[in-house]
Amino acid sequence: MIRVLVVEDDPLVGEAHAAYVDRVEGFEVAGRVRTGQDALRFLEKTGVDLVLLDLGLPDIDGLQVARALRTAGNGPDVIAVTSARDLKVVRASIASGVVQYLLKPFTFAAMREKLEDYARFRASLSDDREASGQAEIDRAFSALRGTDRTPLPKGMGEETLAAVLSALREAPEGASAGAVGESAGVSRVTARRYLEYLVGNGMADRQPQYGGVGRPEMTYRWRSSSR
Repeated sequence: MIRVLVVEDDPLVGEAHAAYVDRVEGFEVAGRVRTGQDALRFLEKTGVDLVLLDLGLPDIDGLQVARALRTAGNGPDVIAVTSARDLKVVRASIASGVVQYLLKPFTFAAMREKLEDYARFRASLSDDREASGQAEIDRAFSALRGTDRTPLPKGMGEETLAAVLSALREAPEGASAGAVGESAGVSRVTARRYLEYLVGNGMADRQPQYGGVGRPEMTYRWRSSSR
């Protein structure tokens, strides 16, 4: 599980952000605070992987918090959550070690996208080894920015892909192509094509399900650390 600290001065907004985090598979809220000083004190005592950081805090600027974490070394990653659209603030955020920037107001889908992109980035750098080369490093950074999604093959559509994705996410224990197709409103053959596309792009897992006579049926499962 990726542990998250929510730093937001508005209690209702902070509660909503925490609820969003808890809805994303693979993430859990480790704490919720309302000031920069409280965030730094919390992080001194409790380890987290990621901080959702409001930049407009009542005591100290959110970027000061990010800089303090960067200076301390080996701290959590930071996603800025702010209504600030000034590009000077964006540049300062990058310079302060912020890995992603999420503009308020936003929907649950927007936060889920950022979190899942972050999870994929984190997973791509989890091994204690050397990168195979520049291409692997580029893929890791493109995952963080959500820019590594391969264009759909000819004959495949975004709407159908979204329907298949939704059906697969609603089956955490896995599902067959037939079950996914029925839920998504497409044929078994069509569902299998999209599912195989997801498997090929590292977004789903596939394993044989044995039971009856003949060839085993494939079961597909969404990867929570993928986008």
